[in-house]
Amino acid sequence: MAAVLTALCQVLKISLSRAECAETYCSDPMPDVANIKYRLARKGNCMSYPEIIHHGAVDTVTGSCHQLCMDASSNLLIDCGSVQERGERAASFGFDPETIRALLVTHVHNDHVGRIPELLASGYKGPILCSEPSAHLLPLVMEDILKIEFAHDPEQIQRYLELINKRIIALPFDNWFSLVDHETLHCRVRLQRAGHILGSAYIECDLHYPVQERSMRVVFSGDLGASHTPFLPAPKPPERADVLILESTYGDRLHEDRSIRQQALEQIIDKALEDNGTVLIPAFSIGRTQELLYELEDILRRKMPLNHSVENSALPAGGEVPPADWSRLPIILDSPLASRFTKVYQAFEDYWDEDARLRLDAGRKPLGFEQLITVDTHEEHLRTVNYLTSTARPAIVIAGNGMCVGGRIVNYLKAMLGDARHNVVFVGYQGKGTPGAAIQMHGPLGGYVELDRERFDIHAGVHTAKGYSAHADQAGLVSFVTGMKEWPAQIRLVHGEATAKKMLGNILGRKYSLEKRTVELLIP
Repeated sequence: MAAVLTALCQVLKISLSRAECAETYCSDPMPDVANIKYRLARKGNCMSYPEIIHHGAVDTVTGSCHQLCMDASSNLLIDCGSVQERGERAASFGFDPETIRALLVTHVHNDHVGRIPELLASGYKGPILCSEPSAHLLPLVMEDILKIEFAHDPEQIQRYLELINKRIIALPFDNWFSLVDHETLHCRVRLQRAGHILGSAYIECDLHYPVQERSMRVVFSGDLGASHTPFLPAPKPPERADVLILESTYGDRLHEDRSIRQQALEQIIDKALEDNGTVLIPAFSIGRTQELLYELEDILRRKMPLNHSVENSALPAGGEVPPADWSRLPIILDSPLASRFTKVYQAFEDYWDEDARLRLDAGRKPLGFEQLITVDTHEEHLRTVNYLTSTARPAIVIAGNGMCVGGRIVNYLKAMLGDARHNVVFVGYQGKGTPGAAIQMHGPLGGYVELDRERFDIHAGVHTAKGYSAHADQAGLVSFVTGMKEWPAQIRLVHGEATAKKMLGNILGRKYSLEKRTVELLIP
């Protein structure tokens, strides 16, 4: 703890340029967000404090980036993510990065951290504050992003990685840390577990203005996890919030019973194995891949008697093809990045939930079981694709990218979509315009998909395993609010489609009315 405080003190001693105001607007005590954005764009950065400006995840689900303006010279940035919807491009930041005192990261998904290199290049000189697991995951995510951005410039990649590593400060969960402490403003922050992916957090910001003798607690939800998510305990609501910035990804729906999703996945794979082909599962490298391994290990354990020894499931160079049987079924993880993330998950077993730790205590290895084969090099990847394509060897392959936009899954799809022996199983959302969405929609109808500008007819089976979501559903989001001892006076709904935000807002409004409470609901 002392080391964290020392690092914070050193990094936060940065000079911040004072924002100059062209004109002051004080007529509205709480103007709507659209007007705030308009006035900022036209008139400068002067406003009543504290104020919140949303620079992303407003019109889209992705691109989370929120600015907490505490006074004229002290700003915090919560997340700095990429816009991932196809056809959408991120605009300029809309703020001077040099005026940001600290960047707080809720979790390491690309749509929350993808623009950090751009932020640094634009002049940001402050710390990157995140949880301890996120501090280990973030450099891996940044390296992957930089390899795409600077594919032919390894020196530039290394320079950015060194810079990012120097800026990262890990904050333990459940502890307050002071970021600003002077005569006119005190600010402290605390990270609480969000249950979305390993290291994910929601952020509490306590602001106190001694001169005005007023205080406010602002809570940024980040992405809240769903109940019954493998590895992670469900998020617990904060004790209170005056202002809540709340995600609304699934604000318009309830998840199916997550307790039976493993059974549904097992049934899909059982059916696919009858075809003596490969089961392809496109999955994102962090979160979903580890959940799948966790559940597949459990299925394998149930499929075989206690005295049954697992036979060699390694892929042979040739020869006899074994029968479609779970005891000899290789589970192939063909994603170097996912393998690296999985090692971080294993290193942070103390953050796992009770059920996961009980499995470890029983001698089980949810992320490193005997039938798991990891594919590392590109040469190994190509050999695996060729072997599975040319034989009737049943196997399960987990590979990125989750929406089939790129990554090693594309080579498998090119080689196997035209063969009815193989099956594709989707376990996550497929964004509009992505190859994954096209396969999901047109595959069952015998249609086609374009991969790398080439048409591939779909004869393989296409399935969707429901119940896989790392986001809280409508009930979970509402419970996050109503579970507080002191409900927020203002809620800002972000990170969701328009219909999801509107429906969630209506539900929350009714909850407040039933309790005879008042709330200001803002939909940016």
